[in-house]
Amino acid sequence: MLLFFYGVKNWSIPKGHLCPPIPGRADYIHYIADLLAQGNNGSIPTGKSVLGLDIGVGANCIYPLLGSAIYDWSFVGSDILQKSLANCAAILQNNPQLMPNISLQQQMDSRYIFKNIISVDDRFSFTMCNPPFHASEDDAISGSIRKVKNLKQQKVAKPILNFGGLQQELWCNGGELSFITSMIYESINYRQQCLWFTTLVSKKDNLNHLYKILEKVSAATVQTIEMSQGQKISRILAWTFMTESEIKQWKF
Repeated sequence: MLLFFYGVKNWSIPKGHLCPPIPGRADYIHYIADLLAQGNNGSIPTGKSVLGLDIGVGANCIYPLLGSAIYDWSFVGSDILQKSLANCAAILQNNPQLMPNISLQQQMDSRYIFKNIISVDDRFSFTMCNPPFHASEDDAISGSIRKVKNLKQQKVAKPILNFGGLQQELWCNGGELSFITSMIYESINYRQQCLWFTTLVSKKDNLNHLYKILEKVSAATVQTIEMSQGQKISRILAWTFMTESEIKQWKF
């Protein structure tokens, strides 16, 4: 699919890393495009002047690859694992047409999401993230067992993940809710440097808590974008600290 539809050649990831479902990842990119169009007279902005930040780019580099191939956007991909960034660099070496659009940065301190990545002079049109949604390895395995049981309508004996993924990709202390809450609080410090902050939210029950946090930090606008692929239902949570007039004045 990456080769046929997007011209991405020789794509591969190390064994055990998260392998992304391409249609769903492309959907996230297209929904961000629609979000940016809202403040751009209904026109989707394209070209290298549109700069996105992919938090947790992983070894697959999927969002920067798709965003660059589809809309010619520029990206910074950040990750805490050097091994993941090295694989992203190898993918880019195989796709020199995309190399000018994508840069990679390692987050050296796992306590932070934006700090150490966003510099004083940076202006990001959007940030995006597919956060680790489980609270622990046991939680991730239990979720996988439920999935397989629902698909096969039978009990599952072996607690094996039905998908790839490293610990940093699949779970963190407090799970998705804790990660996104930290992201929201940290985003305050970059309110004038990022037009839209966005993240996937896998668990619908987390939204009410996140809405309260966004109200607490005085986000100017909050949007929830529903998206689904097959049986997978998720949503994009987007927020900005900029007023409507500031959004319209943003230069892509």
